[in-house]
Amino acid sequence: MSKVTSKLQVTIPKAVAERYRIRPGDEVAWVPAGDVIRLEPSSSQPPTLAVADRLELFDRATERQRERDRDRGGGSTERGWTREEAYDRGGPR
Repeated sequence: MSKVTSKLQVTIPKAVAERYRIRPGDEVAWVPAGDVIRLEPSSSQPPTLAVADRLELFDRATERQRERDRDRGGGSTERGWTREEAYDRGGPR
């Protein structure tokens, strides 16, 4: 938590500044959002995740896809063909 100084200045916590790549001299916007105020960095770049965090997100997405495939009976679709079969179309039989 930060305190507001007598000059109405606020210090951004180091962990937050690092996560959103806010550096000394950067501009930030104070955006009213209902009952709260959002602080938005001027850079349009989204925060980067550490490699371990990205891999965790990838693993979770992969597991969700595997669950969907299992629920559909191993990857079959209502179309009557699977993605793998689509790549075999028109080839030698």
